[in-house]
Amino acid sequence: MAKLLNYQQLGSGKDIILIHGLFGRLENLGMVAKALAENFRVTSVDVRNHGDSFHDSVMDYPTMAQDIVALMEHLAIKSAVVLGHSMGGKIAMELALTFPQLVEKLIVADIAPVEYPPHHNKIIAGLQSLDFTIIKQRKDADKELSSYVEELSVRQFLLRNLSTENGQLAFKCNVENIATNYPEIMKTYQGNNSYQGATLFIKGANSDYILPEHRDEILRLFPQSRARVIQGAGHWLHAEKTTAFNRSVEGFLAS
Repeated sequence: MAKLLNYQQLGSGKDIILIHGLFGRLENLGMVAKALAENFRVTSVDVRNHGDSFHDSVMDYPTMAQDIVALMEHLAIKSAVVLGHSMGGKIAMELALTFPQLVEKLIVADIAPVEYPPHHNKIIAGLQSLDFTIIKQRKDADKELSSYVEELSVRQFLLRNLSTENGQLAFKCNVENIATNYPEIMKTYQGNNSYQGATLFIKGANSDYILPEHRDEILRLFPQSRARVIQGAGHWLHAEKTTAFNRSVEGFLAS
């Protein structure tokens, strides 16, 4: 029997599934879930090796898309709007391209269907450097991590993964499994399908994850796609400009 992702449901009505990004957890999209739950049944998931979901040594996109399929079957969801941010966007795209009948509409937040060069190596090294037999407090973890990750906001995001187990700090996410699978996480869709359903790509104006040179590949795989740019937002566009992000999503769903 397939292992099931940890999930949380809000609201009622047509189904929407929310998928967070790398080193995230379902709470990251909480303000999006709360707004959508006024009109929809929202299922937010923890991706494998993240949050309260199971840990597993395999972490490629076909497998992570299959995790969503298994959860949909468990919850008797025949089809849903699927929204994913960053790595979650790649999982959502993989799902739509492989199981188009399950995806009513697709929303991809600040990621393109392309292979990215590795750019989280310092973060991974920093997280691996934390020795919780010595580090007893979050502030000490932050201080240690600051020599690898300069941006306070990024450190705060990463350290949200900390929990206390048996009186000792530990990460909820499985850093070692993520590090081992990092080359897979940077990859893109490997198949030959295209998704014919309505698709929205939302880009943060200050982010370089979606670039003009990605347009041809986006249209090849998602010919019915359109784009929205949120001004004043970077890669964490749903957190930085929540109202504008939610308005873009709701407008797309109403159209």
